[in-house]
Amino acid sequence: MKYLLIVATLLAMLSSCKTENKEVVNKTSIKTDTVAITEPTIPFVWDGANIYFLLTDRFYNGNPENDINFDRTNPSGKLRGFMGGDIQGITQKLNEGYFTKLGINSIWFTPVIEQIHGDTDEGTGNTYGYHGYWAKDWTALDPNFGTKEDLGMLVKTAHKKGIRVLMDVVLNHTGPVTDKDPVWPEEWVITDPTCEFTTYENTTNCTLVDNLPDVNTLSDEAVELPDALLAKWKNEGRLSAELDELQLFFDRTGYPRAPRFYIMKWLTDYVHEYGIDGFRVDTVKHVNENVWGELYKEASYAFDTWKRKHPNAVLDNNPFYMVGEVYNYGISGGRAFDFGDKKVDFFSNGFHSLINFELKYDAAKDYETIFAKYSKLLHTKLKNKSVVNYLASHDDGQPFDQERKEAVRAANVLLLTPGASQVYYGDETARNLVIDSTQGDATLRSFMNWDELDSIPKIQRTLAHWRKLGQFRNAHPSVGAGKHKRLGKKPYVFSRTYTNGDFKDKVVIGLDLPKGKKSLWVKGFFGDGTKLYDTYSETEVMVKNGKVLLENDNDIALLELLQP
Repeated sequence: MKYLLIVATLLAMLSSCKTENKEVVNKTSIKTDTVAITEPTIPFVWDGANIYFLLTDRFYNGNPENDINFDRTNPSGKLRGFMGGDIQGITQKLNEGYFTKLGINSIWFTPVIEQIHGDTDEGTGNTYGYHGYWAKDWTALDPNFGTKEDLGMLVKTAHKKGIRVLMDVVLNHTGPVTDKDPVWPEEWVITDPTCEFTTYENTTNCTLVDNLPDVNTLSDEAVELPDALLAKWKNEGRLSAELDELQLFFDRTGYPRAPRFYIMKWLTDYVHEYGIDGFRVDTVKHVNENVWGELYKEASYAFDTWKRKHPNAVLDNNPFYMVGEVYNYGISGGRAFDFGDKKVDFFSNGFHSLINFELKYDAAKDYETIFAKYSKLLHTKLKNKSVVNYLASHDDGQPFDQERKEAVRAANVLLLTPGASQVYYGDETARNLVIDSTQGDATLRSFMNWDELDSIPKIQRTLAHWRKLGQFRNAHPSVGAGKHKRLGKKPYVFSRTYTNGDFKDKVVIGLDLPKGKKSLWVKGFFGDGTKLYDTYSETEVMVKNGKVLLENDNDIALLELLQP
């Protein structure tokens, strides 16, 4: 009897172990100090990432108590003042599952460092630094956006949900000069000439616009910290700590105390402290390219250090990621950006990806022309690199479908084109991009239309479509990072295949399908007898005679292997 009890106990333990091992295959749960991270077996691939880009101030107000700071109460032009969106608002939407339901696996939000305290008029109306691109102090967060504790919680919450965080960084310029914001010392910035954008020199060694001091990134000469910044730190009780940290940084790196290296230290501190996964870098072409290689080196060091210090919070083995905004770069240029008198390969200077300004023009073409073009370029000229595609953005005055008449097609183009995708906040809810009485890019930056989402059925249907495509893309790296092949011309059917080591992902997608009965040609890709699942209609099917038969009113099918 005792022997039987021992055997029974051993069998129960073995059964328990088998169950636990089976669960590990599906997902791994990792405990950290404050949150549990779920790591999926599907690898995250930056080349096929689905990135959500939002203006921090315009997305969601999670803490109304931080809406006014530094007496920023002067009247502003329409949509040119702070409107209350903050870091807590992003975290709240993370917790509600908004991004997960949309299939988002990375969030890029506009800069949250402390902005100039005053306001200025650049000819488009009185404006505050609500957008985050007018830095006053790189070492502090702007209280309108939140606290460092808020930022830390955002990153932890995102990571818990398997979502990476991209921090938007500016190294090219400070904020404008105002009555409250003096110009930085002359050894730190240049204030003229204004850029002409016709040569390399008059694009990089100049101010982007009038009254936007340009950081002297060409200089290797050591400079002292500005008196105004030292006084600020002293008043905030952190002067000694900031100086000690700078000493450690320059002792470790051996860099001269030149302006750009101070700012690199300050920017990479956020990586070192919170485990930020990557940088979206602003105004890249306005800085000599070697600077970006230096920034990437320091950001990678900070990321690797954070991983060593927080082994249980590491999501995967992906290196630090940098994507650059080289304004007007297009994928057809391959690795070269042409300044007119000089071509520069930014991909060799720290960047894995550049934002692609070309898709908004390609989007009106037929699907196969777009998809075949992008797949070919990404696996030839841009092999081992990538682009981030978009159709609308915060500073592009010519977005695709500005009047939001083709929100469904926009989803098809953006989310199914090879490369990473950038969903601009409100793409998925047809947020209005034509706002009366605005000037310049303000029309692109209205507050997120949550009220319309709650009340307008058409917008709810649009969101449902974006969600289905986004979730499919997130579940299948092959959609953005794989190789494209057309399988059928009419109806239009194509495949995507992604292989990395032992991992292989295969999908078939149909677009512009007829209503009712439809036959999708998959011969040569999925064999007869293969069981598939159409995630769009939630239908199980089997391949027969090289075809899949569906009957529904959808004009799209998203086919994956049926999981046992």
